Amino acid sequence: MANDSLFDVTDKCVALTGGAGVLCGAMAKALAGRGAKVAVLDIMDDAAAALCKQIAATGGTAFPVHCNVLEKTSVEKALAETVSSLGRADVLVNGAGGNKKQATCTPPVEFFDLPDDALRAVFDLNCLGTMLPSQVFGRHFARRGDGVIVNMSSMSAFRPLTNVGAYSAAKAAVSNFTRWLAVYMAQRHSPKIRVNAIAPGFFLTEQNRFLLTDENTGELTPRGEQILAHTPAARFGQPEELVGTLVWLISDAANFVNGTVVPVDGGFDAYAGV
Repeated sequence: MANDSLFDVTDKCVALTGGAGVLCGAMAKALAGRGAKVAVLDIMDDAAAALCKQIAATGGTAFPVHCNVLEKTSVEKALAETVSSLGRADVLVNGAGGNKKQATCTPPVEFFDLPDDALRAVFDLNCLGTMLPSQVFGRHFARRGDGVIVNMSSMSAFRPLTNVGAYSAAKAAVSNFTRWLAVYMAQRHSPKIRVNAIAPGFFLTEQNRFLLTDENTGELTPRGEQILAHTPAARFGQPEELVGTLVWLISDAANFVNGTVVPVDGGFDAYAGV
């Protein structure tokens, strides 16, 4: 007989940074719908509150928590509020991240001319914005001897994509940090603490929409067409299609899965183009 509890996330207390965004918002809704208790950590207070209101209207448990992932004191306050609201924290999803148009080599802009503040902002948001919450929540997990961290990498960490050099490099760093932290937490604190990452393929979000679709017509850009031509699924992903992998990684079904980066990409990484 199958073990129905294997993928059960009921009553797990999950904190999601960037929780009011397109991808993490879908995750928050899905987890709450499966009985998890969710803390939506975001710097956008109104968006987080609106999302939690939607979740509550469907019978789920979710609380908005203000959090600036680039300020450690803000993350520490967010952890305290998460524990106060949910009773504890079992899972951290590091969903805050993204690219900046100013750090993108969109013709005629050359790499040589990208402003250093834009490059720094991309690295800070993706790298530091993953490491600081991992420090704060990781200490909480270390004290408990149990916990799960799921980082958000990217397909651009597997294959550096044209025009987004800073973003690709930053997400490659997230993948590397994921593997490093998995070993550190298991060896120094508890083998019951697991750290993994999800690497989404191409999903339409506010960060990449301007690269994949025309702002005025909504039609695919040449880049968008090229991506779909190299995606065996022949379409962009839907945010809800990340949920299965996330549920697996935070559930008991993945108790022996640690230090891995899981592509959810419609086959993009498997296709050589010929």
